[in-house]
Amino acid sequence: MSTPPAGTTEKRLFSSNDYLAPLPVPTGRKPSDVLNIIWRKNEVFLDIGSYSVASAVMVLWPGVMLFLSMGYGFRNIAPDASAFALIGGGIITGVPALMLLIALFREVPLPIRFNRQRREVCVPRDDGKYWIVPWESVTAAATQQSSVSQAGKATMGLLVVGFENPDPLAEKDNKHFSLGFNCGGGITAMALWECMRSYMEVGPEAAPEAAALNAGGNLRYYIDYMKDKSKERGWFLTLLWEGVFGIFIFNAPLATYLQRKKLYPPPDLLYPDIIEWSKPLPPEQWAKRSPELEAAIAKREAELAAQSEDAA
Repeated sequence: MSTPPAGTTEKRLFSSNDYLAPLPVPTGRKPSDVLNIIWRKNEVFLDIGSYSVASAVMVLWPGVMLFLSMGYGFRNIAPDASAFALIGGGIITGVPALMLLIALFREVPLPIRFNRQRREVCVPRDDGKYWIVPWESVTAAATQQSSVSQAGKATMGLLVVGFENPDPLAEKDNKHFSLGFNCGGGITAMALWECMRSYMEVGPEAAPEAAALNAGGNLRYYIDYMKDKSKERGWFLTLLWEGVFGIFIFNAPLATYLQRKKLYPPPDLLYPDIIEWSKPLPPEQWAKRSPELEAAIAKREAELAAQSEDAA
């Protein structure tokens, strides 16, 4: 499947696409794991997953609090409106809440593993099989779609990472696989993609740690987290955002607890061949960049340097 070269941007009236790979050249953005997709990182491989209980809780909880507040606030003023808010809110939030509950009892999908020493990617499939895909063949694009209504302009976006089945005899419905991350597209998607690209092209130190899974899921952890944030923002803003909004609006403690409960430890790839494939190699056996990628990276770095000079 052909895609425009990395660094290409296509803009239309209500949409835009930023093509990031292949070849995986720098985006100029700092790696940022905004969705906690990094499940495991070491010197050999990086595990990326798209299962996020915390995000679902933090999206659902504001709606629950809104309808409960309306039901409580109108109970004496307009009992009918209060009952309507509770019943309607129960229907609107009940369906996604049920889906979240079902997801909590299902097995977590296996992560995709990026092996930087071999410069290959292991892509697990639903049928218990897996693909080994060359890193430089991976596709990535940041997409944004906008819509305009009476409420104003709304913009949504994704980071889409795609993989091609290396088997030339694969059936048509088993040739392509893609993973979408609801991160808003644009700069945010580039920063998320840089978590993978920087790990593979720069090194493990360039990618964020799997902080969301290594952290505790209890009240003590949340207090320590707020203390760290207070050093950056001050206690007033920390209590306002992390305390009021984080706890009452988004229920961050519950989201963190469920995320860690479901993903600690994260699922592993236990295929015998992949266990062997994931073992470290002597440095002299590490795979190298292709000449095409070397040239593309050098060209892109020169472009980014020129942009920095112009901005200065």
